[in-house]
Amino acid sequence: MKWSGYKNLEELSEHDDAHLDSLKRRIAFAGIIIIFFATIILGRLWFLQIHKGDEYRVRADNNRVRMREIAPPRGNILDRKGREMVTNRPSFNVVLVREDSNDVDELLKRLAEALDLDIPKLWGKLRDAAGKPRHIPVRLLEDVDWETLAYVENHNQEFPGIRIETIPSRVYHYDDLAAHAIGYLGEISKKELAERDPEKFTGGDLIGKMGLERLREADLRGEKGSSSSEVNARGFEQQLLKDVEPLPGNDIQLTLDAELQKVAEDLMDAGDKAGAVVAMEVKTGRMLAMASNPVLPLNQFVGGISHKNWNALLDNPKHPLINKVVQAMYPPGSTYKMITAMAGLATGVIDKDTVLYCPGHFYFGKRRYHCWKRGDHGAVNLKRAISESCDVYFYQVGLRVGVDKLAEFANKFGLGHKSGIEMEHEKSGLTPTKEWKKKRYQKKWQEGETLSVAIGQGFNLVTPLQICLMTATIANGGKQYLPQVIEKVTDPDGKVLEQFEPVVVEELQGERIFLELIRGGMEEVVQGRRGTARKVRINGLTIAGKTGTAQVVRLKQYKHLKEEDIPYKYRDHAWFTCYAPAEDPEIAVTVLVEHGLHGGSAAGPVARAMLESYFKEHLERLAEEAQEKEE
Repeated sequence: MKWSGYKNLEELSEHDDAHLDSLKRRIAFAGIIIIFFATIILGRLWFLQIHKGDEYRVRADNNRVRMREIAPPRGNILDRKGREMVTNRPSFNVVLVREDSNDVDELLKRLAEALDLDIPKLWGKLRDAAGKPRHIPVRLLEDVDWETLAYVENHNQEFPGIRIETIPSRVYHYDDLAAHAIGYLGEISKKELAERDPEKFTGGDLIGKMGLERLREADLRGEKGSSSSEVNARGFEQQLLKDVEPLPGNDIQLTLDAELQKVAEDLMDAGDKAGAVVAMEVKTGRMLAMASNPVLPLNQFVGGISHKNWNALLDNPKHPLINKVVQAMYPPGSTYKMITAMAGLATGVIDKDTVLYCPGHFYFGKRRYHCWKRGDHGAVNLKRAISESCDVYFYQVGLRVGVDKLAEFANKFGLGHKSGIEMEHEKSGLTPTKEWKKKRYQKKWQEGETLSVAIGQGFNLVTPLQICLMTATIANGGKQYLPQVIEKVTDPDGKVLEQFEPVVVEELQGERIFLELIRGGMEEVVQGRRGTARKVRINGLTIAGKTGTAQVVRLKQYKHLKEEDIPYKYRDHAWFTCYAPAEDPEIAVTVLVEHGLHGGSAAGPVARAMLESYFKEHLERLAEEAQEKEE
């Protein structure tokens, strides 16, 4: 029994060892499998939490936390007396955050039906934003009314992804006053966005597109704020986490006088005139008024101008998109005769007593050049030539001086080159020379062309601002100032960041004595018995000025017609430029009426009203004193 038991035990041990080895192998294999998968899991956890931790943390926060930029209020624009011309108001836009909407197609259909919108137009907005991140809002409607705002807010659960965005919008307290100088805002384009600092500008931002809004973008813009809020799975805000207030832009105080600017624009509007009115301080170069007519309808640009309105501006034959103060060029007409007079005096070809005879025409070669007066002026000296604007007198002076000398003195008075004013696309005008014609046309200068130049016709081209600069330089004794439109820039706390002082660009020296003679002739234009601008006179104010008629085109078929029967686009331009008081000049005013025919009748009354407004207190005081004497 013992042996048998031992044998069975031995067999059992041998069997158990083999089974145990098998079991051990299985356990080891299972352990390897466990370790393998554990390693994969741990490796994946390391990859997600350590290597990619920051990235997924940002993604998670984006799903939970919504960052929103807050547009800063733009700086205010004030006139010289501190009156608000342009400020801000809240504007409400309907925007779509695409990542918060699972079915954009269905969403837009319901939104379009509810608000009576054009679906293709909404999809066009989305296509324009195709390259932007999906969390950046896409503006579907801008500057909506209160009814639309209330509907969207009350039904926001029905439109996942649709939000109301509040941004500052411009308020024009004087409507379209000084529109060309101030300019307007518009949404930043892809090209503009690529050229600017991506940390400061993003798609959908409003930036200055024209005028000082564009030129002074850096001052007016301010700094963006931000808002962080926690949102739910549908993108609706649950709580505010962090809020950084935006920093408002700097204020700009202009040199313009809002009241005087309004007088200028109203006068031009009254007769549906096209052209420009410019007024400046004679002794500083500060601009007081710069009116270009027709004006720009600034309110059409708030929230983006429609294609219909934009095309209407483009197609308008009076060109409201052009700032005629600095961008339009015209022949100066008889206003140029002061340049011819100065060149004649300075070169010694005439003096104050030189008398030239005007029979009503002047022969040069085989051609007969007429004076504007079909009769005759007879014997004419300098003062009378200026006051009665005798063409024959200045034909002869121009021939004696020569075109190159005329151009030299024109440049000294600000013609033929840009003034440097802080305005866009300023034109330089043109003062022709022999060399210029040779280079431009490969032809020799003809002396007969000098006759036309001497009376402000021919190749001569100027801007209204240049004629006003010329007038101010004559008035102040020969100092040409840099025309300035900005008085100062201040931060939101009122601290002055930039102050603009008068800058003398050029000053006449030896020729100053001749200016007195020219000023005497200009005074006779208004105050004299035969002056061409007698109707501009104002009792109690001595005005010196010069009328001008700039020929647009010479067409023989209209020669027999009355002026008012000539088609509008072929009528002559009308100039009048002046300064006052003549004895101690303060202000220079220049008026250009496109196709207005005569300076004295079309442009003169506008200048007269400008002076009456500027010297209102002075004239009222004189009237009171006269009344007291009578009593």
